[in-house]
Amino acid sequence: MKHTLAVTCFVVSTVLLSQQPQTAATRGPLRILPVDVDPNDHEGFTQIFDGSSLKGWDANPAVWSVKDGALVGEYTSLEGTRNPQTFAIYRGAEPADFELKLEVKLEGEQADSGIQYHSYPAQPVTPHPGAPVFPQDPKWNLAGLQFDLSLQRDGNNIGILAEGGGRGIIGERGQIVHTQTGKTPQLLGELASSKDLSSFFKPHDWNSIHLIVRGHTVVQRINGRTVAILIDDDTAKWKPSGVIGLQCAGPGSVRISFRNVWLKPLP
Repeated sequence: MKHTLAVTCFVVSTVLLSQQPQTAATRGPLRILPVDVDPNDHEGFTQIFDGSSLKGWDANPAVWSVKDGALVGEYTSLEGTRNPQTFAIYRGAEPADFELKLEVKLEGEQADSGIQYHSYPAQPVTPHPGAPVFPQDPKWNLAGLQFDLSLQRDGNNIGILAEGGGRGIIGERGQIVHTQTGKTPQLLGELASSKDLSSFFKPHDWNSIHLIVRGHTVVQRINGRTVAILIDDDTAKWKPSGVIGLQCAGPGSVRISFRNVWLKPLP
């Protein structure tokens, strides 16, 4: 009987304590911890490359074709020959705020590619006397922000944030950069060293790309790693929207492939 009474008192005491207001020391903040982004989460996305045709895309047919379910840009030039920079341009939208997910594969020792966004037709550029000539494809050339994907500079261009036809390289791989009108871009911090972020990219293999553009903020990600962040408050340079283009460039023989291209407009 004494044992039963003791157990009953314990249970009642526990219930009463559980009903008392929590103190600040015991309550604490609610914690909802984030999880890794799922590259296969396509909720709200539309697949903008059908895997079998160039429908919706404007591209030089001498360079771009569809092979094995991928959108492929290819040059078969002699070593050292500088090929014209050309883009496969998506004509289905000129998004402002959006997410883009795709896979890319670079083949060729000097394969040079990138994803152009908030972009527009580039004006012809006359090189300075003595400067190297970088040929452009006049009909399919773009200027604007670029998520750079290039095996040149020993792969150190992979993931950098640039503006073709304008500011050039704005942020190196691993940097968080803030731009303001009339000022030199400012380094806010680093996500990781450029060296640390170079080891996860797979040359000559498929890589997962995730680009987020919202307002004046840009986030570039490769294979689940964030490689560059830009807060672009340079009102003289920022474009609120524009086309998306996939680049094929680089000297010699190069083959650049894109597949599983998904676009999601953001409210």
